[in-house]
Amino acid sequence: MNSFPAWYFDESKMAGVDFEDVAQVEAYDRNQTVSTPEKEQALVNRLGISSRHTVIDLGAGTGTFAIQASLIGANVHAVDISQAMINYAQKKAKIFDATNIKFHQAGFLTYQHQDEPVDFVVTKNALHILPDFWKMIAFLRIAELLKPKGIFYLRDVIFSFPPVEYKSSIDEWIKQVAKPEGQGWTTQDFEMHVREEHSTFTWIVEEMLTRSGLKILEVTYLTPVYTEYLCMKPAS
Repeated sequence: MNSFPAWYFDESKMAGVDFEDVAQVEAYDRNQTVSTPEKEQALVNRLGISSRHTVIDLGAGTGTFAIQASLIGANVHAVDISQAMINYAQKKAKIFDATNIKFHQAGFLTYQHQDEPVDFVVTKNALHILPDFWKMIAFLRIAELLKPKGIFYLRDVIFSFPPVEYKSSIDEWIKQVAKPEGQGWTTQDFEMHVREEHSTFTWIVEEMLTRSGLKILEVTYLTPVYTEYLCMKPAS
């Protein structure tokens, strides 16, 4: 953070789970049912990532997507603010013999890319750690990372329900997805997410993406609470 102004947002103090706690990192990996090797390999295939490409995985977590992209031959930069997450992901990469991954302890706002612009930037279930002002700054930085016609893929807790229905929508979401203690994310985990983290509405994110210079190619409202975006940096 030394090269950034004193008013800059400190991602290392994000709300929610303490991802410097190794036990919590291991629990996070177990609970990530939406991020299995099979599902991440399907995403790699869907995006068309190949050995010709360079990929940045922002908020790489325990590395499942980065590993799958690496196994098809892509050059991958796995970026996460948590050193414990990186350590865990590095161990997993060794198990899978995924050797063409560079790991970086940094965040959306601090990652300094030292190579040429890349073909893909991917982030899943991580952007919500940033308040909306800083999401906009993150999108500007992501656009700079991409080469012309480069692809940005975003999936996160992003709300498409009408704002006036916020209470019933959040209550219904938690009711549907929460698991008993020891079997996955609990009611308390999801309540903490809404209370302390920074998920926002689709219409806010979509305006930000457009203002960052990215073109939205596809939007999929997976549920009233989860949304994914496929964007491209225009050629000019």
